[in-house]
Amino acid sequence: MTHAPLRIGLIGAGRIGASHAAVMARRVPEVDLVAVVDARPGAAEAVAGPLGARTEPSPEALFAADDIDAVVIAASSTAHTELIVAAAEAGKHVFCEKPAGMSLEEIDRGRAATAKAGVAFQVGFNRRFAADFRAARDAITAGRIGEVQLMRSLTRDPGTGPADPAAVPAWTIFTQTLIHDFDSLNWLNPGARAVDVMATADALIRPDFRDAGLLDTAIVVIRYDNGAIATAEASFAAAYGYDVRGEVFGSAGMVTAGDGSSTSMRLFDVEGRTAATARGDVELMVDAYTGEFVEFANAVREGRPPSVTGDDARAAFAIAQACIESMQTGLRVRVDQGPTS
Repeated sequence: MTHAPLRIGLIGAGRIGASHAAVMARRVPEVDLVAVVDARPGAAEAVAGPLGARTEPSPEALFAADDIDAVVIAASSTAHTELIVAAAEAGKHVFCEKPAGMSLEEIDRGRAATAKAGVAFQVGFNRRFAADFRAARDAITAGRIGEVQLMRSLTRDPGTGPADPAAVPAWTIFTQTLIHDFDSLNWLNPGARAVDVMATADALIRPDFRDAGLLDTAIVVIRYDNGAIATAEASFAAAYGYDVRGEVFGSAGMVTAGDGSSTSMRLFDVEGRTAATARGDVELMVDAYTGEFVEFANAVREGRPPSVTGDDARAAFAIAQACIESMQTGLRVRVDQGPTS
């Protein structure tokens, strides 16, 4: 039995929005990219035109369109909550890039609005859809490494650091970058909840922006209620390319995921052993981005919650919020576990 594709409206045609548009149009037959919205002159047209989509003048026009079933929100993070709520009230299913809000209160508003409207709500934690991370999770849930004891997750962004450090909001390293690691650690420790965190961060790449609050290097220690201890680390400047990895050590073994390579090919020549290193997230994680949109379409079609929800968004952001408080106080801070929907 064939199903009509899920008709998508995209809000935000920046770097990640443009990548999502291309992935949906070219790699995900389960969806149909219908329209694109972006407030910047020409941005929506540049993305929509080559992919056979139209543009709309505003998110409100997108929400009112009868030929749009769902929206993908890739706009500025500060706008996420309002867009989630408006989309839900218009009866549109919602896929939102991380974070789903800039505070726990905002995230709770989005969770409540989508629940009230009865629409699907998925958040863009793409590592859950990467084949190696998925295989690691499967090994853990199958009991192959025993009881989870030590965990590690890292994100290192490629290049030499932000082109305009002054444009990077305070606490970005926790709320925008390490948020992926916090979700990965939660997901790779099934059934456990984060109890408290201790965060250490500094401006090592651009020390001249330290006083402005731009932290570009960080390590976080997280303790879970099953006794597991995790570390999450991030840097804004990996000279060799985008680097995402995870490791879980247990009482009966260990599992790892990610090595920063864009393919499994290894070259052995007179200069030694080398691997092709991905330069950016849209290159390294393209299969994961594909998988999350397939999941979104399938969840809507099957009338079930997506496998990554607003609850997961809240749990990850609660760790980020505790990290901010830990940096402000110099203390270990308890994680707000809050309600679950």
